[in-house]
Amino acid sequence: MNDNTHNPVHVTTAAPADWRTAAPRDELRPEFAFDPEGGPDGQGALRIDADHREGLDGWWTRTFPVIGGAHYRFQAIYRAENVPIPRRSIVAKIDWRDARGMPVHDDQPTVAGYLHGIFGRAETEHPAAKETGVEGWTEISDTYRAPSAAAQAVIELHLQWAPGGRVEWSRISWVETAQPPPRRVRLAAVHFQPAGHAPEENCRLYAPLIAEAARQRADLVVLGETITYYGLDKPFEEIAEPIPGPSTAYLGGLARQHGLYIVAGLVERAEHLIYNTAALLGPDGDLIGSYRKVALPRDEIKAGIAPGDDYPVFQTRFGKVGLMICYDGFFPEVARELANRGAEVIAWPVWGCNPLLAAARACENHVYLVSSTYEDVDSHWMVTGVFDHEGNTIAQAKEWGSIAVAEVDLARRTRWISLGDFKAELPRHRPISKAEECPSSGGA
Repeated sequence: MNDNTHNPVHVTTAAPADWRTAAPRDELRPEFAFDPEGGPDGQGALRIDADHREGLDGWWTRTFPVIGGAHYRFQAIYRAENVPIPRRSIVAKIDWRDARGMPVHDDQPTVAGYLHGIFGRAETEHPAAKETGVEGWTEISDTYRAPSAAAQAVIELHLQWAPGGRVEWSRISWVETAQPPPRRVRLAAVHFQPAGHAPEENCRLYAPLIAEAARQRADLVVLGETITYYGLDKPFEEIAEPIPGPSTAYLGGLARQHGLYIVAGLVERAEHLIYNTAALLGPDGDLIGSYRKVALPRDEIKAGIAPGDDYPVFQTRFGKVGLMICYDGFFPEVARELANRGAEVIAWPVWGCNPLLAAARACENHVYLVSSTYEDVDSHWMVTGVFDHEGNTIAQAKEWGSIAVAEVDLARRTRWISLGDFKAELPRHRPISKAEECPSSGGA
């Protein structure tokens, strides 16, 4: 339960130089104070305290001069008390203004083809939360390019919608910095229907296709769903195997040989249970991890397949990768949960699905979606390819035994007119889930 009890600290109402306080309306205004001995190193902290009322919102704000076109690094840390959902209640914002304090045009590329004739204003930036390594404190930071017409950056540090909550902000900095380097990665998907006579033969049939993906300098290659089951006309329980097991050992050898990541759909046995599973093999040949299909269609339920219950996201040398499988794509929850956990790329072995839903999963989460399907192009159903943040298919394999490859930059933000960097807004603006309603302190 929320309460209004806080640890006593030495505070003063005198704000540090150039910092002011604000609220949408006076009736929503929380209490503000400065603790000169606050912060993990005693260098001071800006404090906001909410009373028991719902809906309070207030922030510390400061304006920094900027040079249009230059890059700037924002960084701050916070400590929260009695704030159940920090991602919604503890927010840092950055607004770009000209010398008169007016909004400026966003001269960085935005998604084309929408909102014709609408002024492309530079929208509010929402820096991301990160771990700090300092107990009880969370970092919020990011690097931005100032729009060419910008002369000021207005920083806001909020506490909102947290009755009885408190936040302390410390180590706040805004410095000019170098442009961040690109994070380019080549994503590949195999368009193939294996026609072996045993699970191990189906795996071997993918070897030349993985070699071709490597020849095209792929960093990640995605294979089909349940490749050890496809076309064999055998029940799941007959071909199911442990993970790690013989198929992951073989495919791991190919990943090591070619120095890339492989995602393959397999049928997993774990004691008396059988799962429809996707495995991620690393360039060292090791099994990095696996995902058990959560959303099961009727036939798989009838066959005794068990559903998974977790959404792991894996760190790779190029970024964070999540996995989902076929029917998962019909439901927004799976891709959204992977995105919530930081996935930048979702690898998707998929027997068949509505390609409009594939585009939606990529667009609504601002992830790159890499799909490998068994559908023929003429069916006008699911495709083998790569979907970008706009939901566009930026690479597609149309012939059996071919590869779709796309190079993307994970560091590039996708900006929309009227929305700006929507991916950065997702943690702050998406609704609260039931799982989040239990109060906690710290984190985002």
